Amino acid sequence: MSSQVSAPGSQPADLVVRGSAVYTLDPGRPWADAFAVRDGTVLVVGDEADVEAVTGPETRVVETGGGMVMPGLADVHAHVGFGGQAAAWELALSPASGVEEILAAVRDRARGLGPDAWVAGGVVSSPVFHALGSLESLAALDEASLGRPVMLRDDSLHNRWVNSRALEILGVGVGVASSEPTGGSYVRDAAGRPVGLLLGGPSTDAELAVRRSSGDVPERDARSARTAVSIFNSVGVTAIQDAATMGAWLDVFTALDRAGELNAWIVGSLPAREFVESGPAGTELFDTAPARRSAHVRSDFVKGVLDGVPMTRTSKFLDPYKPDPFAPGGTPAGHVCPFHGEGLFSDEELLRLLEEAVTRGLHVKLHATADATVRQALDAIAVMRERHGDGPLFHVAHPEFVHPDDVIRFADLGVVADASPVLWFPHPMNGIIAQQVQDHYMERIWPLRDLHDAGVLVAAGSDWPVAMPLPDPWLSIETMVTRRSPDPAFPGALAADQALDLDTAVRAHTVNAALAMGLAERTGRLSPGMSADFIVLDHNLFDVPVERIHATRVRQTWFAGRLVHEDHEDRPDGP
Repeated sequence: MSSQVSAPGSQPADLVVRGSAVYTLDPGRPWADAFAVRDGTVLVVGDEADVEAVTGPETRVVETGGGMVMPGLADVHAHVGFGGQAAAWELALSPASGVEEILAAVRDRARGLGPDAWVAGGVVSSPVFHALGSLESLAALDEASLGRPVMLRDDSLHNRWVNSRALEILGVGVGVASSEPTGGSYVRDAAGRPVGLLLGGPSTDAELAVRRSSGDVPERDARSARTAVSIFNSVGVTAIQDAATMGAWLDVFTALDRAGELNAWIVGSLPAREFVESGPAGTELFDTAPARRSAHVRSDFVKGVLDGVPMTRTSKFLDPYKPDPFAPGGTPAGHVCPFHGEGLFSDEELLRLLEEAVTRGLHVKLHATADATVRQALDAIAVMRERHGDGPLFHVAHPEFVHPDDVIRFADLGVVADASPVLWFPHPMNGIIAQQVQDHYMERIWPLRDLHDAGVLVAAGSDWPVAMPLPDPWLSIETMVTRRSPDPAFPGALAADQALDLDTAVRAHTVNAALAMGLAERTGRLSPGMSADFIVLDHNLFDVPVERIHATRVRQTWFAGRLVHEDHEDRPDGP
C-alpha cells in the first residue's frame, strides 16, 4: 500500500525516482520501490504502480540503476562558514603532515603572496602541535614564512601556531605580564618569551587579524558558504547545524537562500560570547534571530562553550588529569596532579544564559567535553525543565566523557547527545588525550551504546573542519558500528563495548539529527509531505560488509527536488 499526500488529482508529479531500494526511515514504511515528488515535496512513496499513477507526460523519471536511495543526511554540528573559508581560500595541510612538510607548504604558499598577506590554514595534528612550543620551532616557522604573518590551526580548532610576525601584529611581547589574555594563554619559555603557540582565547584574536586583512569580505563569505555546502552535498548531507553562527554568517546564508542558491537546510547556533569573529554576541545577537530566518535557514539555537578540549588540558574533569607529559621539566613519575581543568561559565552565568535563550524561544547547544562540565550542563538543564517544561531543545556537544551516573540523566531531561567530531575509533587525537586523562576515562570514551540504551537521542555531527579535512559521514557511520579505524596504521578498537548497530548509526545521521535540529517535520525521512531531500548511493548499506561503508560513493544528492550534486566517477577504495 502506498503513502501519499493526497489523491493524485489532475496535477502529475514533477519527478519520479525508481530503480533502487529506497530506505525511507519512515516507520510506517521503512522500504519502498519508488517515490514521486511535486514542487520540491515528496508526493507518493510506494511501489512502481503507485508512482505510475502520478506520472504524467512532463514528469521527469530518474532511473537510479541499483544501489540504494535514502534521505539526505543531517549533520548536527559543523562550522559551515569557517570550513568553507578554509576550503576556498586557505592553505590545506594533511593531518598526516609532519613539521617539515608543514614548513615546506608554508614556504610554497608564502612565495605567491604579498609581503603583508597572511598564510592561514590547517590542520596541524595534535601530536605535531604538542611537539612544538620552542624558540627553535618558532624560528623555523619564521624562516619558512619569508616575512609573511602565519596562523595555522590545530586539529581541535581551539589552538593556533603562529610566527613572530603574527605575534608582533597581535601585540604579544616578552614577559608573563605582557598582554596576557583571558580564556587562554600564550605559551612562553622559561624566560617569558612567546614561542608561537596560542591556546584557547588568543586564537580568536589571530582569526580576527586574518579576517581584517582580507579583501572583499562579503564576496569571500558568499563563496565560502557555497563551497562548504557543495562539500556537504558531495558526501550526501542536505541539513547542517552550524555550531557557532555570528550574525554576518546568518546574513550570508539567508541571502543565498533568498536568491535560490542555498542547497541545504542550515540551523544557526548564536554564540553567547564572541567566537572567532567580531560582532554582536549574547542577547544583542539573540534578539536579531527572528529577522535572520528564511525558507531554509533557522536561527533557532544559542551556543555556549563550557570548557575547552582535553588535549590542551582545558576540559574540566571530575577526576584530575595525569601529570602533564608536555610540561617543561616534566613531573615526578607516578604523581597525579590535582588539576581538574577549569570551566568557562560559573553555575550562575550558565543558568542566566539558558534563561535568556529559553525566554526568547530559542534552543541551546552546550560545548562540554568532559564529565565535570557535562554534569554542570545537566544540572542547569534540570532547572530549566522545572521552570519551562519539555519544550526547549538542549544539546550537549562532544560528550566523549560522561560519568556513568549522568547517562540516564540525558534521557530523563530529554537532552540530545551531539556526537561530534568523528573520533570514536583509534586516532592520533585520542592518543594525545590518553596521555592527559586518567586511564578509566579511555575505557568509556564516547559512551554511545550506553546513551542509546538509556533512551537518549544520539545525533551525529562532523564538527568540520575540526579533526578531519573534510566531513565524512560514511566514516562516521562505519566507525560507530566497528569502533575501529579503516586505516591499518591505527589498529585495535576504542571502547568496543560502546559500538552501535548499523540501523542506529544511520538514524543518528538522519532522523535523529533532524529531530535534534528542530527539522523533523521537514527532512530526515522520505514520506509524503517531507522536503524531497535524498541521495543515491552506489551500494545498499545493509548489503555490504560494514567495513566497506567508509568507501560509500554518493552518486547523486537532491535537495528540495533539485539535483545539487552528481558524481560520474568511481570513488577509489579506501584503506
